[in-house]
Amino acid sequence: MSAEPLLANAPWLTSGGTARVLALLNADGEEARVVGGAVRNALLGLVPVDIDIATTARPDEVIRRARAAGIKSVPTGIDHGTVTLVIDSHPYEVTTLREDTETFGRKARVAFGRDWVKDAERRDFTMNGLSADAAGVVHDHVGGIADAKARRVRFIGDPDQRIAEDYLRILRFFRIHAAFGAGEPDRDGYLACIRGRAGLAHLSAERVRMEMLKLLVAHGASAAAVAMADGGLLQALVGGVVYTGPLSAMIAIERELGPPASSTRRLAALTVAVTEDARRVATRLRLSNAEAKALDSMGHRWWRFATKDEAKARRLLYRLGAERYHDRVLLGWARNGGDVGSSRWRALAELPQRWTAPKFPLRAADFIARGMAEGPALGHVLTLAEDAWLAADFPLEEAALASIADQAAARISRDEKH
Repeated sequence: MSAEPLLANAPWLTSGGTARVLALLNADGEEARVVGGAVRNALLGLVPVDIDIATTARPDEVIRRARAAGIKSVPTGIDHGTVTLVIDSHPYEVTTLREDTETFGRKARVAFGRDWVKDAERRDFTMNGLSADAAGVVHDHVGGIADAKARRVRFIGDPDQRIAEDYLRILRFFRIHAAFGAGEPDRDGYLACIRGRAGLAHLSAERVRMEMLKLLVAHGASAAAVAMADGGLLQALVGGVVYTGPLSAMIAIERELGPPASSTRRLAALTVAVTEDARRVATRLRLSNAEAKALDSMGHRWWRFATKDEAKARRLLYRLGAERYHDRVLLGWARNGGDVGSSRWRALAELPQRWTAPKFPLRAADFIARGMAEGPALGHVLTLAEDAWLAADFPLEEAALASIADQAAARISRDEKH
């Protein structure tokens, strides 16, 4: 157990909304500290994002003090002691100190308390069990400072017990390691995750989706995915084969090209070989409609890019649009070895930056002028003409367009006669 002034000069802690909440709750015999990820991030030299606060004050007292100070309070999880205070449109989750009296899966019966040690011991990993008071003193009851400095993700106490309390901690173990860890995963924790993997079947698809998409964009996503696959964890989650090689290649390609990391694109590299894979994964993880459509599009004949020249690629870019085209090219690149030095693949990937598809210049009026009546045949002739225009590499000259229109109209006329 230690207490060190490691964050004594942290501006995010000593000023602004965080300082205001701490001052509100550090009075009349009560105490409050920032806990969890914000403290971990600060010690690792990262910017704290979500700032969570623990307090000895009970939820009704937190609400009473907030009301007296003119601060908006929202009882977001009041049964478990959580009240969200909103200052300058920024939310601060405030939770009363707790200790579990009974746990079952993601649910637990808790008792409110005043013991900072017991509250720390009920958390998941040592680097998440730290707390910092208003003076910037970091309180460590679980060995989290040393583990944070070593970038070692380690369960608090018995790993098997921590996992049995909440099987989502299996995914969090790998996600936190991918984001903040270094080297191989902690062996005791890793083996405990393997022993507890049957519990993954009890998790909601929504929670699995959230953890997986966060993991895939973490710095150490590739190594974490390999460790999970080796332990038989990924296959259970996605219900099929996983491809850690293409995932590694996709990450290398993204870093080479410089676009922001895409969790959906990386998920496709890891799990999708054909569109049937995309649909299964979308169902298993309850992906959003947009995510499911992106995955399905990437899985559709990505292998054809291996033999595509730029003329064919332009036609596909026209059909798919820039975003879908880019995703599918990168998946094809990753699944064809992922050679980041390939000039051909880079040229295909960067085509949308060099070339913008023109709009199809022919309209229904062009065919009505050629004697065609309105109706289904008009839609058919437009489709034929557009296909011919694409095959001719997007000509815009009047003579070429007139020839395409004449030939399409003539073909429809012949078909109707037969």
